[in-house]
Amino acid sequence: MALWGCLFLGQLAGLLFLPFIACGEVHIHHVDHHTQMMESDGCDWFLGSWVHDYSYPLYDASDCPFIGTGFDCLKNGRPDEDYLKYRWQPSQCDLPRFNGKEFLERFRGKRILFVGDSLSFNQWKSLTCMLHSAVPSSNYTFTETKAGGKFSFQEYASSVTIKKNGFLVDVVVDEKIGRILKLDSISSGNQWLGFDVLVFNSYHWWTHTGRYRTWDYFQVGDELIKEMDRVEAYKIAMATWAKWVDENIDPSKTRVFFQGVSAVHVMGSEWGEPGAKQCIGQTEPVKGSVYPGGRLPAEDALRSIIRGMKNPAFLLDITLLTQLRKDGHPSVYAGQGKALVDCSHWCLAGVPDSWNELLYAALFGEANRFLRS
Repeated sequence: MALWGCLFLGQLAGLLFLPFIACGEVHIHHVDHHTQMMESDGCDWFLGSWVHDYSYPLYDASDCPFIGTGFDCLKNGRPDEDYLKYRWQPSQCDLPRFNGKEFLERFRGKRILFVGDSLSFNQWKSLTCMLHSAVPSSNYTFTETKAGGKFSFQEYASSVTIKKNGFLVDVVVDEKIGRILKLDSISSGNQWLGFDVLVFNSYHWWTHTGRYRTWDYFQVGDELIKEMDRVEAYKIAMATWAKWVDENIDPSKTRVFFQGVSAVHVMGSEWGEPGAKQCIGQTEPVKGSVYPGGRLPAEDALRSIIRGMKNPAFLLDITLLTQLRKDGHPSVYAGQGKALVDCSHWCLAGVPDSWNELLYAALFGEANRFLRS
């Protein structure tokens, strides 16, 4: 990504209380057929296309008090609304329609935790709106800080929490050396214990360069490394995370998910429109089930690590469905005027709602008895 691309994303960080935004070159891939298969008939939920559905969106953003400025594109002046009228349709099956009241009934007395970067924040905000719209009269509490937030319903004794942690592994500060990204160390994991569902995410922060890079050295064991291949660093860190999950999480009590890589749209050539100015002015998805861009090596690394887990996490493989939605970003409607262009995050209502539909299907679908009544 060009420096000016990093600059507008950096501006967005302050707007959304997000300390770091992904910079550096980004390559997107066409999803292969080795993606995790779901449901008893072997249908791949993550291979499909976006179809018009005029029963969408699942909620009215103006009725959700939690969205905040950066994601509320209509409030920020976006003139088109067709982007709200799309539903993710797997090629060989149907997803169950999200039912927020059923979610809360089945989730009664339980807790979900999102851990990750600003894309986790996007998904968390989406789920709070989806649940609130299902039971608008139910009493709730909502708190939010720079470190995370919590949304809970007293009636259902359930909560949805987020903790912002873009690397999952440790970052420590040494007064003499500086900021150290410790690829083989997790000291904050005790904060992730005791939840019924965990949804992790990490990728975008690993691509930071220049002044957006939030570490000075990598560390593996006792070795300090000024620079190394980012995919290799990511692999080591995700292997550390996987080992932590296997050693600390009881799969009979806690379901573990990993949110896949969410696409950015800053290079029009990736979707066959080289003259496009980032995602500005995009009003419809890429048609069909194929994205012309290249593969992203970190995805293969992540899949390999998850497959190697003793109790593999469920990969919410959202890459293709986000690649196809060049129209779904805030763009110039992120609340800071047209000088700020956001082609990384997503409007709400919008694309992240589909991630939660997939989460809902995985938790409560016919082939999955986890949390089923």
